[in-house]
Amino acid sequence: MAELTSMINIGTEMARKMDSVGIGSAEELVHLGAEQAFLKVKERYPNVCLVHLYALEGAVCNVEFNSLSEGRKKELKEVVRNGRYNGICEQR
Repeated sequence: MAELTSMINIGTEMARKMDSVGIGSAEELVHLGAEQAFLKVKERYPNVCLVHLYALEGAVCNVEFNSLSEGRKKELKEVVRNGRYNGICEQR
């Protein structure tokens, strides 16, 4: 299994947080999805913010987080606002 830090946008601190909520590999993150992973991390670490969700989405989709479309960013903002799960990577 690939280490989380092998993924784009995932540094050692985010990997540590994800491991603490039971997400220990890149494959587990991809399987769970960025939104669900974020909600798990947010539950344990309430101070994580929207940028963390963007980073996770970018990691799952293998793109720099700042390359996400404005439409997808808007959808992800709703995840933070409502705590809901919605999706998959947008098609590029």
